[in-house]
Amino acid sequence: MTVAHGIHVIDTAFQRDHFDAAYLLVHNGRGAFIDCGTALALPRMLEAVARAGLAPDAIDWLILTHVHLDHAGGAGTLLQHLPNARLLVHPRGAPHMIDPARLVAGATAVYGEPEMARSYGQVVPVAAARVVVAEDGHRVSLAGRELRCIDTPGHARHHLCVWDADSRSWFTGDTFGLSYRELDSAQGAFIVPSTSPVQFEPAPLHASIERLVAQDPETMYLTHYGPVHDPVRLAADLHAQIDAMTAIGRACAGRDDRHAALVAALGGLYLERARRHGCTLDDAGVLRVLGLDIELNAQGLACWLDRG
Repeated sequence: MTVAHGIHVIDTAFQRDHFDAAYLLVHNGRGAFIDCGTALALPRMLEAVARAGLAPDAIDWLILTHVHLDHAGGAGTLLQHLPNARLLVHPRGAPHMIDPARLVAGATAVYGEPEMARSYGQVVPVAAARVVVAEDGHRVSLAGRELRCIDTPGHARHHLCVWDADSRSWFTGDTFGLSYRELDSAQGAFIVPSTSPVQFEPAPLHASIERLVAQDPETMYLTHYGPVHDPVRLAADLHAQIDAMTAIGRACAGRDDRHAALVAALGGLYLERARRHGCTLDDAGVLRVLGLDIELNAQGLACWLDRG
């Protein structure tokens, strides 16, 4: 799907349709990807290049918001097909792209080898010579179109977001939460924070969200899923939910059935907010759309509690 300002939304087909997006920015005959999905998304990524009227050698950048595999697992595979592209990544994430062994081991411990093979495919290293580290405030030019990266911890300590002044938009990875079109209502987009294991930190996440909104953006391009508007309202929703979620975490901290209690309480929180938002899906439908994220958010809260 092509939206304004030369921005192309690519459904990477991870898990289900309209769950995981990557983006292709096209300007003056050159292109930059922001996130890339897994290795299994390669055909869709290359198809997006062709549909934009570009050749693979016209892609200058692959910018990663962070190195979780649903965002970055296919980076090494994709770069094998983009001869001129360099990888731009947070300094904490760069070592894991050059040597992804620990990244793969950690994900395998969570999901198991069969699920890794089914959903992620092979994670290929990226040559160090092709990796550019993006410190806070790092700027790159896409054929004269400036893209600025800022450090946005909270979901992960190696997370960055990308500001595109031409469209007055942020590419937010998971810092600005999750918003699925099935849950939209007459009030607009419905949004949920992402605590995903293992580095959820509430205070930095609050600060990162505020930093994004301070730029007065028009659009937020989320990985999960697509462009959303009305960022001030959505930021307020995220702040309120982060506080509610951490309260849930503390309330469940000492329980023997902590994980099940977290899952149930998070589901209840999101259902209550979905009803107030006017979502048209029934409760089972809302839980079906958010099921994987509820599970991951429960794990993220548990990791946060265990860190003390």
